[in-house]
Amino acid sequence: MGELEGEPVGLATGMEAGGFLGLYLGFSLAVVSVLTDPSELQRLVSLLCLPPILMSIILGPFLAKRRRPVSLAEEPLKIAREALQVHNEGQGKWRSLSHIVSDGRTIRIDMHNLTEIENVVKDALILAEKYPVRFIVGQGKSSSSQQNLRNRVLTYVENNVSITRRNRSAKSIEVIPQPSAEYLNYQRTTNKWLIILLPIISFLAWLEMR
Repeated sequence: MGELEGEPVGLATGMEAGGFLGLYLGFSLAVVSVLTDPSELQRLVSLLCLPPILMSIILGPFLAKRRRPVSLAEEPLKIAREALQVHNEGQGKWRSLSHIVSDGRTIRIDMHNLTEIENVVKDALILAEKYPVRFIVGQGKSSSSQQNLRNRVLTYVENNVSITRRNRSAKSIEVIPQPSAEYLNYQRTTNKWLIILLPIISFLAWLEMR
């Protein structure tokens, strides 16, 4: 994904991913086997065990070339704190030093104790062009001291960020960088082949087993 691409994930991780796809395929074939002939226990066990092994060997070298996201470490965290320190509101209130942290990959911005909410979100979205940014906003319950915080941040994000770049959970709203065209094409191609091949393989297996 653009600047966030790091080193290749490696053969071990690629084989694990291939094995996971094989497990999904094996489970699909096992369901077909049970529906056609429940008494074939040996075939059922083979379908559950062999596809993960074969898929890890076949797909592992290809999936190993995928690149892992770069850990944000300290530098982007420093950049974020410096970029947003203009919004500091003093001791005991919102400050970039105490309210902006990193979990190793994502810049986390606690939006509580903040009055210039939209201004901070606006400047943070500039950082989100390059790094994942997560706004900690709480659940917006009526018992909260800032019950409108979540809605204000969410409204601004929805009005300024495409739906493919934003995610929300119970207590946070996350914005990620725009994926590169190369990454999107790779994802579409992979998904297309999975959608095409899995039903075909399952159908052929059903013809063979019935």
